[in-house]
Amino acid sequence: MIAHSFGDLLTDLGVERSFSRPRVSNDNPFSESQFKTTKYWSSYPGRFQNAAHARHWCSEFFPAYSRRPHEGLALFTPEDLYTGRFEALWRVHQAAMDQHYAAHPERYVKGPPRVARPPELVSINPDDGQTAAKLLNQPDAFQVSPTPVSTELPEVVT
Repeated sequence: MIAHSFGDLLTDLGVERSFSRPRVSNDNPFSESQFKTTKYWSSYPGRFQNAAHARHWCSEFFPAYSRRPHEGLALFTPEDLYTGRFEALWRVHQAAMDQHYAAHPERYVKGPPRVARPPELVSINPDDGQTAAKLLNQPDAFQVSPTPVSTELPEVVT
């Protein structure tokens, strides 16, 4: 497929092409994180024999990944959040913690335990009205702000 016909395909599908860096789903930190996750997965072959082998491995990897608890989702799985099942799971977990607290309050010096809830919004591209084009058009869009360095020397005690 040549670039022109690919561009036409995107237009036909209603996909807006963007060549910018901010707020794109394949932004480097997110891509690097996903690559590390796949490469450290126990069944990762290291090298695929061909495209069919890669597709087969991915068809097993992504469902397993979606069923794995994620720290960023308060140890719920993406599948739990996608299906809405996390609410029932959260209630069961909180009820168990409340029951344990009632039986052993001395173990909880900071008060009753609270089971963490997943964030309200998880987004690579937050819907805050800031488009990539708007961010790129800001005067300081490509300015790097260095961390200030203290020039004061510590006092020497002799």
